[in-house]
Amino acid sequence: MDEIRIGTAAWSIPRAATDSFPGAGSHLERYAQVLNCAEINSSFYRSHRAEVYAKWAAQTPAGFRFAVKLPRAITHEGRLRAARAPLQHFVAETSGLGDRLSVLLMQLPPSLPFEPRPARKIFGLLAEMFGGAVVCEPRHASWFEPAADRLMVAARIGRVAADPARWPAAAVPGGWLGRDADGVGAVVYQRWHGSPRIYFSSYSGDWLQARADELRRWPKGANRWCVFDNTASGAAAANALELQALLAVGN
Repeated sequence: MDEIRIGTAAWSIPRAATDSFPGAGSHLERYAQVLNCAEINSSFYRSHRAEVYAKWAAQTPAGFRFAVKLPRAITHEGRLRAARAPLQHFVAETSGLGDRLSVLLMQLPPSLPFEPRPARKIFGLLAEMFGGAVVCEPRHASWFEPAADRLMVAARIGRVAADPARWPAAAVPGGWLGRDADGVGAVVYQRWHGSPRIYFSSYSGDWLQARADELRRWPKGANRWCVFDNTASGAAAANALELQALLAVGN
């Protein structure tokens, strides 16, 4: 299926963008009538009951999808080790989203190097416990070497394309990219944090046009996610709407 999903980290509607998200109801209800996905980041910091996830799912239309970030207890504090019990708990909670849950996001700390054994173990646990897509945003240079990429391909884990990129390879999608490494059947996940000032800076029209052109070059069958994380100044919502208009993607 040819699919492009455009959204933001969380679903706060800044005052400047209020008119672009009309209607009554909660911010999520209004947001989900305009954009077709959202990334839940609060799960990184704290646990949410399955009932809370179910409430969020109920506020969105049938075609809307969520990505959910793994807890820092697994990725940062546990550093991918002894992950079975906390991962079981997390997956049980997020099951409250039902069919609205599409992707699990595993962002790794910059201090965490690639080590085959714990990486293989947690990738296996994710495959055992979760039937959807998993993407990984590593930030240590060793994760962009061939050995790490081969392991992600074998485990069908997509590597996130991030901006700003700590390393040149971090700017482009990697890992599992589909049956023929062309995007077919894979989740091609982009996280744009704002540049030059991370989390604050808005992206220019030219930058967004270049990204739109890149996204169009992926073949049919590539499930493309574009998540704006430059939320601190409210730029994410405006940038998401601009990209949506460039790609003529609706909800």
